Amino acid sequence: MTQTIMLVEDEESLSTYLCSELKFEGYRVLLAEDGQAAWDDFQQKGAGIDLILLDWMLPKLDGLEVMRRIRKTSQVPIMMMTARDYVGDKVAGLDNGADDYLTKPFEIEELLARLRVLLRRHGNTVANYRVADLELDTKARQVHRGGQLAQLTQREYDLLLVLMQHVGTTMSRDELLDAVWGTEFDGQVNIVDVYIRYLRQKLGGPNLIHTVRGVGYALQAAND
Repeated sequence: MTQTIMLVEDEESLSTYLCSELKFEGYRVLLAEDGQAAWDDFQQKGAGIDLILLDWMLPKLDGLEVMRRIRKTSQVPIMMMTARDYVGDKVAGLDNGADDYLTKPFEIEELLARLRVLLRRHGNTVANYRVADLELDTKARQVHRGGQLAQLTQREYDLLLVLMQHVGTTMSRDELLDAVWGTEFDGQVNIVDVYIRYLRQKLGGPNLIHTVRGVGYALQAAND
């Protein structure tokens, strides 16, 4: 099945080049040239979009605002592009739901490789998961607790998905780190603890994510 990428880029020469390269690779491309157009198109066609390639600096609505709006209803993979190489900008993008961040100028081969990784990661699961009153819909990329939509970032969603795929199994911090952040992540392992705390806060009680002291975490309906 042909995968659809929404490209949001206002620089005509770059958008023309990227559209050509993406189509050559077999993708279907939806082009939006400003942030408002991207948001409008997503509201109409979001269910059919497999990935969003999103520029940061856009007319009308900037890329960060577009992403914030999308993340209220969808966990579709988003890769941000920007000429800004400031670390704080990268952190802001990732914290607000970006799955990846590419600084301009970039080589097309790197972009295509990163797109394949994101699409593969999000295309591997097609099932829905349920534990007690917690439901995760992989097609819509949404999580509900007690019938209420939980607003999760992409990283929080990925972490919860791994836990739900291994319900009742204790997973170590290293296993979770590799599964969610990747084997090349060189940050602190306690990032797992931080995101577990975020999940617990957003999912509410009763708690389903249990700490197994000295080992890691397990998701299960019964209390320890």
